[in-house]
Parts: sequence; structure tokens; C-alpha cells
Amino acid sequence: MNVKSRARIGAVVGAAALGLGVMAAPAAQADPAPITDYRQLTAVGSDTTQDVLNGLGNSVRDAANAKIIASWNATGSATIKTKATNCVINRPNGSSAGIDALRNAVDTASGCVDVARSSRGPVDTTTTDLAFIPFAKDAVTWAKQSTSGLPSNLTQAQLKGIYECTLTSLNGVALTPILPQANSGTRQFFLSSIGVATPGSCVTQGAQENDGTVLDSAGDVVPYSVAQYIAQEKGSVVDRRGTAALGSIGGTAPRNANGTLNTSFPLARDVYNVVPTAKLTNATIAYTFVGASSKVCLDTTTLTNYGFGTIANCGATTLRAER
Repeated sequence: MNVKSRARIGAVVGAAALGLGVMAAPAAQADPAPITDYRQLTAVGSDTTQDVLNGLGNSVRDAANAKIIASWNATGSATIKTKATNCVINRPNGSSAGIDALRNAVDTASGCVDVARSSRGPVDTTTTDLAFIPFAKDAVTWAKQSTSGLPSNLTQAQLKGIYECTLTSLNGVALTPILPQANSGTRQFFLSSIGVATPGSCVTQGAQENDGTVLDSAGDVVPYSVAQYIAQEKGSVVDRRGTAALGSIGGTAPRNANGTLNTSFPLARDVYNVVPTAKLTNATIAYTFVGASSKVCLDTTTLTNYGFGTIANCGATTLRAER
């Protein structure tokens, strides 16, 4: 990691902490409150969907009106205790880290993690051990400083060139591309969508995703979840946008005229709650996540409050993989 990378990450952590200090009554609590409120299902992983899962953790309840989902944020303390007995684990930061934590819980029968939040689909289909259950629509675009001289629209071919370091300037502005940390589902989806297998050497890597404070120069570009940007703008979650402005891709804007997510955006994606396939028939998991009539799928108000779009295949269980 280069010096600029370390400086960016330090700025992200500092800005996030400052944001937590000034944000008035965010709709979703960071981590369960109190942290000893273990609930029936523990969810970890994606930064992109952490806030909407926190919101669903407050709204989705069982027949006795008890909260079901305890969702732990992607960042915070180094370790978390997810169950009343044992279960002190390293905090998973990102979709892949959350999925790995779920796989470990299954392999060791620890019961420490029940659900992995994922903003990406499967990357390894060698087994069908995990079920990727879609629950909402998001999109990924690129962001720049609002005062930057960079164009407000880029093609996917231009983005590919930027992240392979073959396109190094636009409008006379030297480009400085940034990527989220390696476990980020947004990173993986974005690179796959623009056809980049290996980022070029000019790319600064390791930033926390969906945090516009990493944009500290006119040439900076970074992928950004559109749903996260909307939720931050609305004040539904801690505002980490800084001076970030979302760009269009191929002439298509990532948001509709009313500020909502454009579900027809070129880089639209489903987001998932991942559970062990063997537990799809578990009464609590089925009640919460499985099928269009599940509690999560029916709570469209919470989904849209956090910037996401609804999907026709919410609760489907056909997508299965190893990770």
C-alpha cells in the first residue's frame, strides 16, 4: 500500500468518526443496541447493505414482536461478540469477508453467524452450500469531486481505460482512480462490469467503500453505491459523501429526476442476504428472508427509505454457490 493510500484510509476513518459525532438520530443504529441484544439471527458483511439491514433489524419482528435480525456494521471495533456464549470473531468488512465468516460458522458448526450481507453475486459455484437470496435493487456508478473539471458522463470503455491506467487524463485533468478494499462486493461488481480483471498500477486501493471523503483531488474517481449515496443524502444514515457527485455512464443517469434509484442503470445489481442452503427450511430464516411474502420482502418502505429499489424476484432461493 502506498503513502497516498494510507493517507486516504486515515481520512476515511477520521471523517466517519466525525460524522458519527454530528449525525442526529440516524434511522439505523450502528451494530445492535445494546450490543448484548443478540436476537435470533446475526448478519455481517457488506458495507453497502449494512444500513438497510440495520433498518430491517428494527422493523422485522416475530409473532411475539421481538426483533429478529442483529446486523453488525462492516467497520467499528476489531472484534464483535455475536452470540451470548463464545462467538467473539473478527469483524467482517465487506461482502466476501461476511461470506467467509458464514462459511466458517457452517464448517465449524459454531452458530456464530447466520446471514452474510452481500452486494455481489456468487463467485464460486463449485458447491451449492450457500443460498444467495436477492432482496433489493442497487446500482454502482462512479463519483468525482463536485468541483472537478472531469466530465459528468463516462462510458464503460472509458472507465475500463481509467482502471487499467491506459486512459490517464480527461479535460486536461490527470486521473487518479481509487478502489475500495479487497473484500468489497461493490469493488468486485464494478470491476467485473467494466471488464477489468487486474487494476493498473496507477490505481489507489484499500479505501472504505461508499465514502466520498476519499475524493481529495480533482482527478479522483471512485465507484459508489447509488442506494448508499441516496440514503446518505436523505439523512437515513451517516452522511459520508463529502464533496462526492455521482457520474453518469453511457449517457444514463444513476438516479431518476425525483432522486430515486434508476433501476435501469447500466450497472444495476441485485443485493443479497446469504444463508446456508441447509437452513432454507429453518422457520426463522424462511419467515424472514424466503419468498415474496417474507418479512424482508414485504417491508418495501424500509428498502426504499435506504435508497434501494424493489425487485420481482425478492426472496428467490435458486442462486446457490460455495461463496
